[in-house]
Amino acid sequence: MAGVPDKRRPGPAAGEQLQQQHVACQVFPELLAEGRPQQGFFSSFFTSNHKCQLMLLKTLETNPYVKLLLDAMKHSGCAVNKERHFSCEDCNGNVSGGFDASSSQIVLCQNNIRNQAHMNRVITHELIHAFDHCRAHVDWFTNVRHLACSEIRAANLSGDCSLINEILRLHFGLKQHHQTCVRDRAVLSILAVRNITKESAQKAVDDVFDSCFNDHEPFGRIPHSKTDARYAHRDFQNRDRYYSNI
Repeated sequence: MAGVPDKRRPGPAAGEQLQQQHVACQVFPELLAEGRPQQGFFSSFFTSNHKCQLMLLKTLETNPYVKLLLDAMKHSGCAVNKERHFSCEDCNGNVSGGFDASSSQIVLCQNNIRNQAHMNRVITHELIHAFDHCRAHVDWFTNVRHLACSEIRAANLSGDCSLINEILRLHFGLKQHHQTCVRDRAVLSILAVRNITKESAQKAVDDVFDSCFNDHEPFGRIPHSKTDARYAHRDFQNRDRYYSNI
């Protein structure tokens, strides 16, 4: 997870949250009246919220990773709406964003997202969680291995572990460095949202790593660059057309 929503509002009871995970037709339910207040696109100029909204719009319209994920979500019956499923908010700490499974909404931390490239990575990462939430009965709240699997996939497929990002983190390596990065990022993400030991997080990642690392849906490959993502999107569209004609 690129980050998690801060706990500034009480959420639904845990039992209610878990129930929502298993109702396929409620993957994207309408926000309840007591849900997050939505920020209007033109509510204020030259503010962090306005900047966040502009970067969000650019990502949704131009980023090939995100465009593929949006198509895949729609194909799976979970069409994404910008106003409904994204919220730019101030967050505590160094959190960049998070997927709120109880409301099926992606929170973007407008006070911590630094630039357009950062926004692209955060949205891609969180949309992978949303895609997993749409296609599978993910027990986000009590099964740490389910969480570990989605975090592995998000780190693997979102560009979090691209060579340039690892160089910027001053992390260098050659042999299986991508796998090492994915493991490390997944463990860090689990520790950010679960009160468990590092050893427990590492064990959860190890238990599911091989199967989840090799699950490349909906990309069909590990997209190491925007060019890879564009080809993956083209292949996804062609695959969709093929199956629709069978």
